[in-house]
Amino acid sequence: MLYLIAFTVFCSVLLLSLALSRVLVSRRSPVAQRMAAFFPTAKPLRLMPEIESGTWAAKLQRIGERMNLPKQEQSRYRKALVAAGLHRDSVHVFLGSKLLLAVTLPLPYLLISVAPRRAYFDSMNLVILLVCAIVGYLLPSYWLSVKVKSRQLIIFHTLPDVLDLVTLCVEAGVSMDAALLRACEVPQLDQNPLAQEIRQATMEIRAGKPRVNALKDMAERTMVDDMRSFTTMLAQTERFGTSLSQALRSFSDDLRTKRRQAAEEAAAKTTIKLIFPLVFAIFPALLVVVLGPAVVQISRAFK
Repeated sequence: MLYLIAFTVFCSVLLLSLALSRVLVSRRSPVAQRMAAFFPTAKPLRLMPEIESGTWAAKLQRIGERMNLPKQEQSRYRKALVAAGLHRDSVHVFLGSKLLLAVTLPLPYLLISVAPRRAYFDSMNLVILLVCAIVGYLLPSYWLSVKVKSRQLIIFHTLPDVLDLVTLCVEAGVSMDAALLRACEVPQLDQNPLAQEIRQATMEIRAGKPRVNALKDMAERTMVDDMRSFTTMLAQTERFGTSLSQALRSFSDDLRTKRRQAAEEAAAKTTIKLIFPLVFAIFPALLVVVLGPAVVQISRAFK
């Protein structure tokens, strides 16, 4: 028995030592981690992933393909999906999710409230089921609009910083295409939506598309007005032969002024937004604390 206990303790200590040594050996120093961040590995371009049969995406795609929507509405959904950072060919998956939620969202109310009472044709139940179906159909559209706005906000806040990097590269003698690509290689902008769009635009330029057209397509994909203004500014700079670095610097300054004005506007709106919490949450509690003892004393005086 003593030998068994000693052998078990020996094996436990040996395994623990191997685990600790492996962790310590595989762990890189902070200097090596920071150096690796400045030299990111080349990542392949993310295209539309293949949808495997039997998955939820494939089922939603088959459901969405059966919806005969007008081409104009499908084009609007495709533009919104691209602006949200998704692939334009996923529109059928999106339409399938809308139809699936429109069907499944009324089911809990139907099974819990309507089916036990067998009140299938009650007017109130029909209205509630119809409202649930409409909410389920509109819920993916609301999610998509929120995702588009959040992505546009990130691009709006990142564009001045990217233009500063592009300006430094242009002033150092780098071409505009190389400056755009170099500005996106910063580790802080690795997963940034603007950097991803610029990488796609530079790949289109390398494939032979004119720079102005590639940047116009990027502005159309992002649906950001400042990107359209940036494309127009570059086109006018190339047409009239003005200083590119000076134009980029003044444009980035204008964007920073616009960003500061947007922050001031959001700060000014907080006073109005605080009215409802003050009226419905803080003032009633304050009245109870201030007038509560007086009400108690008055009630005792009249007894």
